Amino acid sequence: MDEMILRLGLALAIGLLVGVERGWRERAEPAGSRTAGIRTYGISGLLGGLFAALAAALGAAYVFAAGFIGFAAVLAWFKAHEAAHDRDFSVTGVVAGLCVFALGGLAVTGDHRAAAAGGAALAGVLASRDLLHGLLRRITWIELRSAIVLVVMSAIVLPLLPNRTIDPWGGLNPREIWLFTVLTAAISFLGYIAVRILGPTRGLLVSGLAGALVSSTAVTIAFARIAKAGGDARPLAGAAALAAMISLLRVTAIVLIVQPLAFGIMGPAAIAAAAVFAAGGAILLMRGTHGSEASDTSRNPFELGTLLLFAALLAVVATASAALVARFGSASLVATSVLSGTFDVDVAVLSALRLQDLNVPLDTIGEAVLGALSANALGRLALAIFSGPPSYWLPLAATTMLAAAGGVAVFLSLPSF
Repeated sequence: MDEMILRLGLALAIGLLVGVERGWRERAEPAGSRTAGIRTYGISGLLGGLFAALAAALGAAYVFAAGFIGFAAVLAWFKAHEAAHDRDFSVTGVVAGLCVFALGGLAVTGDHRAAAAGGAALAGVLASRDLLHGLLRRITWIELRSAIVLVVMSAIVLPLLPNRTIDPWGGLNPREIWLFTVLTAAISFLGYIAVRILGPTRGLLVSGLAGALVSSTAVTIAFARIAKAGGDARPLAGAAALAAMISLLRVTAIVLIVQPLAFGIMGPAAIAAAAVFAAGGAILLMRGTHGSEASDTSRNPFELGTLLLFAALLAVVATASAALVARFGSASLVATSVLSGTFDVDVAVLSALRLQDLNVPLDTIGEAVLGALSANALGRLALAIFSGPPSYWLPLAATTMLAAAGGVAVFLSLPSF
């Protein structure tokens, strides 16, 4: 009996929580002018709990079903009259009332923790009306499509893929390949959404840091073109250096998520190089005129063709890495990572990290990740030399070399594993 009283109290509390949100929105209306307020929603939750308790006591589930249908009919009838009077076509109040009734029943005869969480989530969604409506007004179709693609990738495609290797060398696991693709896409999308929430990005600092969450190579090329067109090259080079810093930190975060043990080998060197890039970029930015502004270098990270190409490239590199390791030993992993890292650092890093399952030593994996990062930095620098003027790529080259020297110094100073 004591537990039943507590559960009925929870059912009442769920209704009161939702009723507070509903009543606050209509607090300026005169008393009795609305169908449901804080008391009505509170009683609705308690009523759902009582019907559930009666159904459990009588061993007849139809009692709760009949109560739910009757409650829905009465609430809908009153709401229909209110809507006709106010010329209001929103059905949110009716759906919220039905949810409160159902959550009250769940609190009494089901998982009371799930009921409490559902009540809090319901109140949160109702309270977020202005935020959600504002988001719908600001969001573009490409962004909405990208979010849907991410949900489909993670909730539908991922569970359907086999979680086993399908190649002779034990390197190609479809579910792992797709999981890494989803992970990389999610990180890029979060950066993209952060930029959209903050509004249009203007200025080298914001656009460089935000763009690097998607692609530091794209940022480097975009700034090189701006410098070649007459922009102030020195701050542009500084922003590109800061983008390189973000790229290093992003890869370090991926390592911490996917293979935390490898962080001890590559983490200190990568962080040291990122610190040099940060210092060099800040100095170059402060010494520039800040007269030029970068275009929006962030792009939609969820073009389906790009994602599929990334997954295919990751699968090829993962299979090739496993085959080379099986044929020549773990020493070949570093060379493979350097080669693939020149083109795509994420593919190289993720391919190296997953080889821990093949008993490749952690120090070899860490060295492979550092090799991929170094190769990618040199690849960015080569593209900067090809796309921009010397006044742009010379400061960037000096900063890159200093960052590499700092990373090597820290790596060599670490004890052997």
